[in-house]
Amino acid sequence: MIDLLDAKTSTVFDAKVLDLARIDLDSGALTAINSDDEVPFSIKRVYYLYDVPNKSDRGAHAHKELMQLVVAASGSFEIELNDGTNSKTFMLRQPDEGLLVPPGLWRDLRNFSGGGICLVLANEIYDESDYFRDYIKFKDFKNENSSCR
Repeated sequence: MIDLLDAKTSTVFDAKVLDLARIDLDSGALTAINSDDEVPFSIKRVYYLYDVPNKSDRGAHAHKELMQLVVAASGSFEIELNDGTNSKTFMLRQPDEGLLVPPGLWRDLRNFSGGGICLVLANEIYDESDYFRDYIKFKDFKNENSSCR
């Protein structure tokens, strides 16, 4: 298991795409994701977004402590991450890769393809108090740290 990055100091450069093992069989492909192995944390919650209208947006929030692995289980979509200073966009389109998103990054999910499914593995259960849903409050939180440097 890894130590979580601090939400105040995490940057978009801490996010990374993980290659997940793919097993190709005559009957189709399989990718397994295990806690503390393929994903570097204990999985406490799994959820997925689907039936998202073509080209629609989701997300528009950040987390104070939650770490996630985001996978395009089907189709494709973009995730734009923002740390209050820098932005970085990732295109997810393969079910054998996942974007590791540390806490303290604003995320916008965009441009879902038809039939796109966004699978999310999280290190904590749902807790509304962990969310930033107002971008200005998120930036203020991130900037509190930069004034202390």
